Amino acid sequence: MNSLRQLRTLLVLGRVSNLPTVWSNCLAGWWLGGGGNFWKLPFLLLGVSLLYTGGMYLNDAFDAEFDRQRRPERPIPTGKISAPLVWRLGFGQLVAGILLLLFCGPAAAITTMLLAGFILLYDATHKIFTAAPWLMGACRFWVYVIAGAAGAGGLNGAPIFCGVALAGYIVGLSYVARRESYRGPIPFWSLLLLLAPVLLAMVMNTGSFRLRALWLAAVLILWLAYCARPIFTGGAPNVGRLVANLLAGIVFVDWLAVAPQCPRGLGLVFLGLFGLTKLLQKFVPAT
Repeated sequence: MNSLRQLRTLLVLGRVSNLPTVWSNCLAGWWLGGGGNFWKLPFLLLGVSLLYTGGMYLNDAFDAEFDRQRRPERPIPTGKISAPLVWRLGFGQLVAGILLLLFCGPAAAITTMLLAGFILLYDATHKIFTAAPWLMGACRFWVYVIAGAAGAGGLNGAPIFCGVALAGYIVGLSYVARRESYRGPIPFWSLLLLLAPVLLAMVMNTGSFRLRALWLAAVLILWLAYCARPIFTGGAPNVGRLVANLLAGIVFVDWLAVAPQCPRGLGLVFLGLFGLTKLLQKFVPAT
């Protein structure tokens, strides 16, 4: 029983319910980079996953004092795990992730170092730096760049532009998420940023490609409307649930990025990752 409790503590610290959204980022960026190089995919997926979970561990380590006051249910304030151990585990995962991504090529290795730097900068400053959500957006942007560099075609404009659109979505989501810790209304402009991927899809795709992107853009818009409906119906939104749903929506953003040229099999993978995210959120909190 103690082992199960310890395992759950580690899963909660790593926010592992969000890992399918990290995998969908990797798959989308890799596909936009030309796909292929299948032998690199395990290194890409595992390496970026370790960077994500390591960053989440360090997030709690940096926030230990804040959480004692505002989120006492987190693992460190409750005494389920010590802060020094969280620091060690966090940095260990970060280093392991960097080493694995070295196998994805020189461009991926260089951008991995940039991602690691942005993760540390975000973790260290996000409680005192009001523009920190932009750092979070940059973190997901670099995931697209790393994944694109791992593709057979190498890094090109597609993963960069789509990464910028994803970053916009993440920035909007992150400003909404800040309302879990700080009271106040959700800024309306942050909700508009969630539509950045739809705007890019309509600009980048023309002719038949635009038609193929339209239906998935509609799916994303409907999901966003479902998520945000409590904000516009006059009730007090459950921010935690809203953020969890928006996090799951990252998979739709990634699917939209590749939709115009996405084979049916890959589309089913994205759909499965969305379902897996929602399933895992029932057992491990997304935030």
